[in-house]
Amino acid sequence: MLGFSINLGEPLTAQTHNYILKMRNVGFKGIFTSLQAPEQDSDQVLKGLTELKKWCHDLGLELVGDISKAGMKKLGLEADLTSLKSLGLTGVRIDAGFDNDEIAKISKEFRVALNASTISEEDVISLRENQADFDHLEAWHNYYPRPNTGLDREWMIERNKWLKSYGFKVMAFAPGDGIKRAPIFESLPTLEEHRNVSSFFASLALFKMGLDYVFIGDCDLSNESFDQFSEYLNKKAILLHLTENNNITEQLVKHSWHQRADLSRDVIRLEEGRSRQLFSQAKLQAGKRSKGIITSDNEQYLRYEGELEIAKKDLPEDKRVNIVGKVADFDLPLLDIIGSNQMILFK
Repeated sequence: MLGFSINLGEPLTAQTHNYILKMRNVGFKGIFTSLQAPEQDSDQVLKGLTELKKWCHDLGLELVGDISKAGMKKLGLEADLTSLKSLGLTGVRIDAGFDNDEIAKISKEFRVALNASTISEEDVISLRENQADFDHLEAWHNYYPRPNTGLDREWMIERNKWLKSYGFKVMAFAPGDGIKRAPIFESLPTLEEHRNVSSFFASLALFKMGLDYVFIGDCDLSNESFDQFSEYLNKKAILLHLTENNNITEQLVKHSWHQRADLSRDVIRLEEGRSRQLFSQAKLQAGKRSKGIITSDNEQYLRYEGELEIAKKDLPEDKRVNIVGKVADFDLPLLDIIGSNQMILFK
């Protein structure tokens, strides 16, 4: 499942509602919001939450809030089930202050996200002893606003294996790649390596690591990532942006393509290249094949004429291979995770 975040530290506006509607319409299913950020004004949070839960109800979106005992106190609420129910959330992410007995009781009424990075085997045993409803328990990682503090990939993968061995579904955050959230403005990823990559790539990479849910940490997407999510959620297609628009690249944009079933190490081979022969008569030339360069084999490659490829690594110039175009730099990481038979579109 894909979700996104809304910041209650800022007033909700018609623009916020339009963003939520846009994300829902493209296929996002849930919203995450924090009820305990230290820089948030409590009155603003409660006012915004009232509006946000109404929008979520009307649009059929789940709403999960990040809570702690200190955060509840700051909002003027008791840290009990009655107060939690009054918030109108469909789920809560439990942070500091709640013991396992309290979490077990909350789990009988709510979908509960535990801190994926800190829960221990002793906690799992204690939750079982306190008869927690494990059908309602999940494990959610944090996002990390400060650069260099995000999680290590291999550590998270091993951690997720351990969590899944206990039956937990696991969530992590991809960064937003539009306007970054205050006060640090350095994006909100779970993995440090995702801090400055596109939201779409980070989300796909997390799902390929076995995550069950991915939420966008920041509250905004670039137009490019939004278009990619739209194509992927509606057509299961990966949209690649081109660096230039001309008569040659228009031929790529007009068609849908597929990665071959047999994956090559160095290139993405587009299944339809040789059958379509779109570039056989075009005035193209050979050149250096850096990562992301799209090529078409010419007549000197004999039966491979028309073979259409995207370089996944820097390759030497070959007089038998002509340059057609290039994938935009921000989409280059996607080339490494495009799998067998994957539909590919160009824009």
